[in-house]
Amino acid sequence: MSLLAGIAAFTGTGSATLNGDELATISAASRSLSGMWELARHIDGHFLPYYLFMHLWVKAGTAELWLRLPSAVGIAVAAWFLVDLGRRLHSTRAGVIAAAVFAILPSVSYFGAFARSYAFAAAAVAFSFWALHRAVERSEVRRWVVYGVAVALVCSTHLFAVLVLPAQLLLLRRDRVVPMLAAMAVGCVPAAVLGLVGFGERHAISWIPQRGPEVWLKFPKMAAGATGLGLMLFALALAGAVLLWRAAPRGAGALPPWRAAPRGVEEAGTAGVEEAGRVRGEESGGAGAGVSGGAGAGAGVSGGARVWVFVLVGWLVLPPVLLLAVSQLVTPVYVDRYLFVTAPALALLAGLAVAALPRFQVVAAVVVVLLGCALSVQEHVTVREENGRFENIPWALRVIKAEPDDAIVYGQSQLRTGFEYYADSLMPVDVLKTGDAPSPDGFGYPERPDAAAALDGRDRVWVVWRGSKQSGLDGDAVPRVAEVVKAGFKLSLAKHSAELPGLTVALFVRR
Repeated sequence: MSLLAGIAAFTGTGSATLNGDELATISAASRSLSGMWELARHIDGHFLPYYLFMHLWVKAGTAELWLRLPSAVGIAVAAWFLVDLGRRLHSTRAGVIAAAVFAILPSVSYFGAFARSYAFAAAAVAFSFWALHRAVERSEVRRWVVYGVAVALVCSTHLFAVLVLPAQLLLLRRDRVVPMLAAMAVGCVPAAVLGLVGFGERHAISWIPQRGPEVWLKFPKMAAGATGLGLMLFALALAGAVLLWRAAPRGAGALPPWRAAPRGVEEAGTAGVEEAGRVRGEESGGAGAGVSGGAGAGAGVSGGARVWVFVLVGWLVLPPVLLLAVSQLVTPVYVDRYLFVTAPALALLAGLAVAALPRFQVVAAVVVVLLGCALSVQEHVTVREENGRFENIPWALRVIKAEPDDAIVYGQSQLRTGFEYYADSLMPVDVLKTGDAPSPDGFGYPERPDAAAALDGRDRVWVVWRGSKQSGLDGDAVPRVAEVVKAGFKLSLAKHSAELPGLTVALFVRR
C-alpha cells in the first residue's frame, strides 16, 4: 500500500510545470555549500537541511521527474508508517485502510509531486508518532533514541512541522518523563537553531497576510485537498476517535495524561498479533493500543488507546490552532501548505473508523475510497494539469512570439530562473540582466537600474510578471511595468494564465 501511495503521488509529476518555490529549490541546491550558507543567512534558512539534501540530488540532473521523485518517496514512507501505526493502534486492516485513504488525497498528489520539503515533513511526523508508540510500548534506550532521531527529522524537514509535537506530550507519565523529554529535547535542537534563523528572516515572509479564525473553516479542504472529501473525512475522523475511545476498556489506560498508572497494573501493549487474540502486557501502562487478533473484525484495542484518541486528534487539530496563535502573537505565518503534516492523521483516524465497524469493513473501505475519488476527481485532474502549480511558464513562453531585437523585462527578477529552465528556442533579449548567477542573498538576479536606457533602440518589449493583469497595469505592485511605460511604450496585448496568482504576459510597443 505504501508503494501504491508513492506511485499515486508520482503520477502527473511530469505534466504540472515547476512553480516558483520549486525553481527556488533548483536555485538554492545548485549553489556551492558556501553559497547555500550565505543564502540561508538571509532567506529560507529553515529549508537549509532540505537544500543540502537536494544539493546532492541535483548532481544527477534537474529534470522535473527527478526533482520531484524524493517527495513521492516521502509519501510512500509516510504511508508505510501509517500502515504499521494503524496496526499497532487497532489492526492491520485499519493501517491499510488509512494508507489507502492517504493515497487518494489530492493534497498528497500535489505535495508528492512537489520539489519542496512538505512530503518529507509528513513522513518525518508519521515516523515520530510510530517511534513514540514503540517507545512507550516498551521503554528501552534504543527505542527512545529512535524517537529522538524522528523528532530531529521533524524539526529538520520544516520548521512548523514541530507543531505536532505538543500532541505527543499527552503521553507523558511519571515513569517515562525523563527518557521522553530527554529524547524530545535533543531532537528539538534543530528546531531551536532553525527557529532562531527564521526569526531573523521575518522580512522574507512579509508577504503573508494576517489571518483570523475563519481560516479554520478552510482547514478540511487544505488537509485533504478537496472540500467535499475533506468534510467527509473529518466526519469519519470524529467517528474514528469516538469508536476508538469506546472500544478501549476502562482502566489504567484511561487515566489522565499527567497521572501515572498504578504500580502492578498491566496494560496491553502493542507487540503485534498474538495467537488467540492474546496481547502482551506492559508494566506501568504502555500508552499504545494493542492488537488482539488479526486484521479482521476480531482486532481490538487496549485501554491505552484512550490516550491515543487525544494524541491523534491533537495531531490533526493542534497545528492549525498553534500556527494561528504564532501568527497573532509573533508574526503572520499562517500558510495552508505548512499544515500538510496533518493529512496523515486525518487518513489514520478515518481508517480507524472504518476498521472499527462490527462487520463489512472491507466493503466499507472500498466505498470510502471510491466515494473519496468521486468527490475529488476534479482536484486530481487540476493538480495534474500543466498549470497544476498555478505558475505556467511554458504557457507564457508560447504566448511570447518574439521578433528579432525584441526585449524582455521581468516584473520579478527571480522569474528569470523559470524562463531559462523551460526556454527551448530563441528568447527576446534580456536587456536588464547583468550577471548569470542569482544574488547570493536571494533568488533574484542583479539587474540594470535604468530600464529606459536598457530599452533604448528597442521597438517592442515583452513584460512578464507574477500576478493578475490588474496588479501590473492598474496598480503599483509591479514597478517594472511603470518603468517601461515611462520609457515611451504603450500596451499592445496582455494575457493572464488560468489561475491566480498565475502569470501575466504583456507586449508593449514604442509609441
